[in-house]
Amino acid sequence: MIDISTSVMQFLLAFIVGAPLLGAAAALLPAPPGLRGKSPDQAVLRHGVTVTGAILIAAIVLALGFDHDQPSRMQATTDISWIAALDVRIHLGVDGISLPLLVLTALLTFLCALYSYFKLPAGPSPKAFVALLLVLESGTLATFAVLDLLLFFLAFEMVLIPMYFLIARWGGEERQAAAWKFILYTLLGSVVMLLGLLLVGLHAGTFDMVALATDNGRGLSTSVQITAVLAIGIGLAVKTPMWPLHSWLPDAHTAAPTVGSVLLAGVMLKMGTYGFVRIVLPVAPDGTRTFAPYLAAFAVAGIIYGSLACLALARQGAGGDLKRLIAYSSVGHMGFVLLGIASMTPTGVNGALFANVAHGLITGLLFFLVGALKDRYGTADLDTLAGATGAALYGRAPRLGGLLAFAAVASLGLPGLAGFWGEMLAMFGAFDPADGLSRPAFVTFTAIACFGTLLTAAYLLIVVRRVCMGAVQQAGAAEESPTPELADVHGYELAAWTPLVALTVLAGLWPAVLLGLTDPAVQKLLAGGKS
Repeated sequence: MIDISTSVMQFLLAFIVGAPLLGAAAALLPAPPGLRGKSPDQAVLRHGVTVTGAILIAAIVLALGFDHDQPSRMQATTDISWIAALDVRIHLGVDGISLPLLVLTALLTFLCALYSYFKLPAGPSPKAFVALLLVLESGTLATFAVLDLLLFFLAFEMVLIPMYFLIARWGGEERQAAAWKFILYTLLGSVVMLLGLLLVGLHAGTFDMVALATDNGRGLSTSVQITAVLAIGIGLAVKTPMWPLHSWLPDAHTAAPTVGSVLLAGVMLKMGTYGFVRIVLPVAPDGTRTFAPYLAAFAVAGIIYGSLACLALARQGAGGDLKRLIAYSSVGHMGFVLLGIASMTPTGVNGALFANVAHGLITGLLFFLVGALKDRYGTADLDTLAGATGAALYGRAPRLGGLLAFAAVASLGLPGLAGFWGEMLAMFGAFDPADGLSRPAFVTFTAIACFGTLLTAAYLLIVVRRVCMGAVQQAGAAEESPTPELADVHGYELAAWTPLVALTVLAGLWPAVLLGLTDPAVQKLLAGGKS
């Protein structure tokens, strides 16, 4: 780690949050003649790679300058009065909870920009595409960096418009319906969430998230806490997405372009679970304790429902879409995150935060891979991908098949890879929940979640068998239907996917790197701001 002054750290965090907006505005301007390259379109795509690359470098430097001996302390803080009448402040800062998500967002956005430079999705102007990508990055980064409830809400909502247009203008079939469903679900949930945030801020006399967490609900009556948790929780649950408020997600993922799906699964879903940890748990602990058993019940219902939906899609002859299957798998995986949060224990919450990052890495890689398959086959239909005409990836594109198999076994939670630790810790936390929660109920939820891991392994192994190994062929079928050529992994794809593979292995083999950041911060959060 390196020693960086406080003022430089403040600048870095402000730069990380604000620079994408400046980059988005610059993307809409005409490219200077000397920077156009072969065409203005190439120039604006290169601009997107440059800006997101600069943000990633700044995020890495911020992480290197972060005081790892005090991860529970807010660092790189900026606190400026913005709307004095409402005591709304431009309050930024990072701790061990938000820093991994900040770096994950910067990494995935850069990889998406790099991928798009070589494989831009079909649609309108590249200028608009790059500008929307950068606005989306700014809103997501701000969500993880702001420490004021109203600023959190603004950042939370800021991502909706760019994602709507990315789906509606650059998406695939039925993109308009999917985009409308996405925006309506999330906006309606956000309206309810805003009421809850206002209720907390007005009753507590401050919108400062650090002060509210330190107060730990002592300034709020139990009835206010219960109402606030219900209202805020609904908005966060839609974005997570929690069953049964998840139905916008499969349509959005199926219609979205590849980079849209990567960012939607990789970082946008984390905004909901991050809100539960950063706001709901510390600000209204009594209200959270009231709803924790219900949250856990919905979480395990989502785990089972998502897995059964994936099994149905993976079945031969079902005509299931592989992108849709991975979207449903996200419902199950985020169920483990919610189960860990519902336990209200340091072990469970640490597991939830670890699973958040692991899901971002693994599912981001899966959507990249499915996008590559769709580009090659022209479809993500499982029956086509696993057809009995030599479609097996191992024989036609072994590196692509190997990467898909790796991502699948990482997603099912194979020990030694990132997906294992988060789910295991979340179930450990649920097995021994916080005081005041029913242990028999949570042990039952843990048992159901364990069964869900078996279902997860089942559908992912079916996908690997069908897509990578192919269907069982009749004698002589291979001679009648020769295998067409299929391009293996391209250089730009390898560049975009390698960091995700490496980090999935690193987090699986060395989980202490991430847990060492989150655990002190979680301990302090659950203790009411006391280290």
